[in-house]
Amino acid sequence: MSEVLLSARGLTKRFGGLAAVNDVSIDLWRGRIHAVIGPNGAGKSTLTNLLSGDLPPTSGTVELGGHDITGWSPERISAQGLGRSYQKTNIFLPFTVWENVRLASQSRQPNAFRWMQRASDFVAINARAESAIELSGLQNRARSIAGTISHGEQRQLEIAMTLATRPLVLLLDEPLAGMGAQEAERMIGLLQLLKKDHAMLLVEHDMDAVFSLADQLTVMVNGQVIASGTPAQIRLDAGVQAAYLGEDIGEESA
Repeated sequence: MSEVLLSARGLTKRFGGLAAVNDVSIDLWRGRIHAVIGPNGAGKSTLTNLLSGDLPPTSGTVELGGHDITGWSPERISAQGLGRSYQKTNIFLPFTVWENVRLASQSRQPNAFRWMQRASDFVAINARAESAIELSGLQNRARSIAGTISHGEQRQLEIAMTLATRPLVLLLDEPLAGMGAQEAERMIGLLQLLKKDHAMLLVEHDMDAVFSLADQLTVMVNGQVIASGTPAQIRLDAGVQAAYLGEDIGEESA
């Protein structure tokens, strides 16, 4: 059954006199992908940082799994069940794919870093890492050095690391950025696979991908929401078309 896993109300972030995000409310439901789109500088990444705790809000509230997490640290929010990826891939390049994911999995255990115990002895941790690697489609790359795999595979690895922390909510900031057609197709398939068990926020500039993935869309301009609805509703919204310099995003994404 669908349920709201993350809810934000009246989120505002001011930097001096500039409101980077201004009175934004959003609900993320299990089993749905909610995309946030808008021109550069619209406030999309700032909104993501507010939800993840990377930035404290000037005002407004955020709830995750029924808990008020407003003002919590990113580490505490992550432990509560939120995972995110960043615009810039955030992995340990000298380590193998397996080592990256195992470390992420290990972070969720009490007394996670017992330096005198072999990593191979953490049976549950290793099983969760293997599951995340398989789910993300990197089984054949598990022993590869992360710095040697393709850009698209590195993005898959970042998601695998996130999955290993057992999140309820996924915040994905431009997961398709810099990908070729085949890599983008694999990522789209992965996100569709993950949708069933997670609530997902997607910030992405690839409109074809957005309209093929999203169940709900929020459009931001200058820190404010100018429209929110289903993809069909957003395609027909005159204000959204004007925000994209007159482009008919419905035709572009058809």
